[in-house]
Amino acid sequence: MSAYQVTARNFSTASENRMHSNAVAQSHGFKGALVPGVAVYGHLVQPLVAKFGSQWLDQSKMALRLIKPAYDGDELSIVLTEVAADQYRVTCHNQDDELLAEINAESMQPMDVDIGLDGPAKATPKVEIEWENVVSGDVFVKKTWLLSESENNRYSEEISDNDPIYKNHIHPHYLLSLANACLMEEYIMPAWIHASSITNHRAALMVGDEITSKSVVKEKFERKGHQFITLHITYWRGQELTTDILHTAIFRIAE
Repeated sequence: MSAYQVTARNFSTASENRMHSNAVAQSHGFKGALVPGVAVYGHLVQPLVAKFGSQWLDQSKMALRLIKPAYDGDELSIVLTEVAADQYRVTCHNQDDELLAEINAESMQPMDVDIGLDGPAKATPKVEIEWENVVSGDVFVKKTWLLSESENNRYSEEISDNDPIYKNHIHPHYLLSLANACLMEEYIMPAWIHASSITNHRAALMVGDEITSKSVVKEKFERKGHQFITLHITYWRGQELTTDILHTAIFRIAE
């Protein structure tokens, strides 16, 4: 078992997602602005990369579950535990010993998935997300992203991760933040919450790589009054599939 401590930071106060602002978050019953879930994920990945290095960024599967929000200034304790051969659990607790998030991870060739992203993209203007306009099977327009050194440095610095591996390798915080961007490129989303993600790392992405993202609506569902969307997002370096993500968010928060 290994552990480290870090202070949570809300660096997204200017985001379109107003759950990162005090006023809107408090109006939904939270005590303040939410720290981005992708940042919590970045903290959770840290001990895995510290232990396994580039191997983990090249071939692994990580299932993230966000349970309770982190707030700016929270003191986070990140603990890595080996639960079975090549299987790990990483937990994030705050200073009150509340479990905020966890990763269940495997150091292995990730499982195959049905890509299913070759249908025609829907050519509709960006609109505010509503239950009626979230349609399972809808394919988004492909996006191209240059994974720049400056952006990689920014994402690393946002979560105080100075591991030298990120001089060349792309930080997982950056990669999952792009999944958020894929969602927000498609819909206007004034207040939403990242709920979970399953990420398959099939080949490590490097500074300077240009990738294409392809996204399809996997499903929508309701639970406890919340409305959820799950996207299947893939990143391609040329013809090589490097990453695929099942990315789930609450797009309508229960009243």
